Amino acid sequence: MTERTGSGGEDGNGDGRRPEDGAGKGVVAAFGQTMKTLRLREGLDRGEFGSRIGYSASTVASFEQGRRIPSPGTIDRADEVLGAGGLLRLWKEEVERAQYPVFFQGMATLEKEAVELLSYDTLVVKGLLQTEEYMRALLGMRRPVLDAETIEQRVTARLARQDIFNRWPAPLLSFVMDESVLRRPYGGEAVLRGQLEHLLLMGQKPNVVIQVMPLSCEESAGVDGPFTIVTRKDGMRFVYAEAQGTSALQTDPEQTTLAAARYGIIRSQTLTSRESLEFVEGLLGSL
Repeated sequence: MTERTGSGGEDGNGDGRRPEDGAGKGVVAAFGQTMKTLRLREGLDRGEFGSRIGYSASTVASFEQGRRIPSPGTIDRADEVLGAGGLLRLWKEEVERAQYPVFFQGMATLEKEAVELLSYDTLVVKGLLQTEEYMRALLGMRRPVLDAETIEQRVTARLARQDIFNRWPAPLLSFVMDESVLRRPYGGEAVLRGQLEHLLLMGQKPNVVIQVMPLSCEESAGVDGPFTIVTRKDGMRFVYAEAQGTSALQTDPEQTTLAAARYGIIRSQTLTSRESLEFVEGLLGSL
């Protein structure tokens, strides 16, 4: 089965820290009201409460009014400060899901459940591998232009997804990207340098494989564009793909099997992981 919806972009400009649909707004509003009720019960004004959880009074107001989504860590701190006994923590999963557009909520959940994730990218570095500066550069190019608060919210959401690298048991993660992705100086040379250095660091992790598809390669099974394959613990496989304004999450066994086979061919056409890291080092040295 293939689910398609519109608008967004998982790694370029799509995810955010604002509720993205009607149901999500309802969840966030209910959470905010609960937080406010508990705060008032404790006799704290927004400023006092904010200082204890590391935010300004205006940000606390945004949380309580459902205009902004707190991170899971913030929810934990708020639960402790307000003596909620786990009441606010019960909202964490639903509140976190609400930050994503409907079309990406399924994929966000799959990333948390993945035992294996395979990614092929041709336009930008995969969101899971992006540095904060690279994220900001991409979000700053969004048209229509995003306001500063929205950019901050989306950076926070994308950084939270990178917890996948800290999970145990560690999932197997494979990233193949086109050489052009590594040469494109989004945000300027300093941003690119930081991104390349980050890729070298991530490539040292035992469960992470980074490979480069060189421009000199005369054949590529990835001519249809970028895609991501996620396998869950139960063995079920999913394929996620995006294009201009649309996305698809494929669950049909035949199609997901073919996608996995295609990914295997792509990997065979790239530089090896060792050669790829040496290639990235070369690019870094040329800057």
